[in-house]
Amino acid sequence: MESKTEEVRKGKPKGLPKTGGRQVGSPNKVTIEVKQAIAAFTSNNSEKLDKWLNEVDDPAKRLDLYFKALEYTMPKLARTEVSGDADAPVKHIHEHKFLD
Repeated sequence: MESKTEEVRKGKPKGLPKTGGRQVGSPNKVTIEVKQAIAAFTSNNSEKLDKWLNEVDDPAKRLDLYFKALEYTMPKLARTEVSGDADAPVKHIHEHKFLD
């Protein structure tokens, strides 16, 4: 007996271009709505969050809690590493020009 995933795969042969659905890279509707709800909640409770964070005595802990809360409202940036191969390393040139 075939599983349901095998049945679905039989519906469209491999190698054909995608038709319909979301475009690659576009967020789905639920993701957008959840992000908007979190942003609204954070915005409406910013004074409470500020008061709550100020009650934390340890500055390092306060900063840690702040950044953890910030993760839910700010998009995370992807880390990018630039490297060259051993025979051709990446060179960075910085110029400083002084104007009269």
